[in-house]
Amino acid sequence: MMINYLAVIVCSVLSLVVGAIWYGPLFGKTWLAVIGADAALVEKRNEMQKSTRLLYLVQFLLSLFQIWILAYYIAGWQTASGVVNALWIWAAFIMPTIAGASMWNLDPTKVKWARFLIQSGYQLVMLVIYGLILGLWK
Repeated sequence: MMINYLAVIVCSVLSLVVGAIWYGPLFGKTWLAVIGADAALVEKRNEMQKSTRLLYLVQFLLSLFQIWILAYYIAGWQTASGVVNALWIWAAFIMPTIAGASMWNLDPTKVKWARFLIQSGYQLVMLVIYGLILGLWK
């Protein structure tokens, strides 16, 4: 099985870039409301982000691991494209996990759905991007 490690690294970098856009300009305000952040918390969060290099490194390494495993999965299952494989993984594992974490808490229903849609939507977009890149860059 051949894995294109450059594709794995590119996908990992893209996960940080798309995450910054997804949880920033696209859904940042909604996400802050979903997690119950008020103006004081937002200010504290902005201050905290100045010292989050280690957190970004950990997130990058976790994404790298996830994409590396996905690359092996796609390479081993030749009967479907990278995108189809990624969609099945999202539908069978990621989306149900996020649904459980989003729905089984004391948040109001509207907040539960917003949390679920924002998080699972991000994962769906990322897995499609990963599947496309890994499938094309074999």
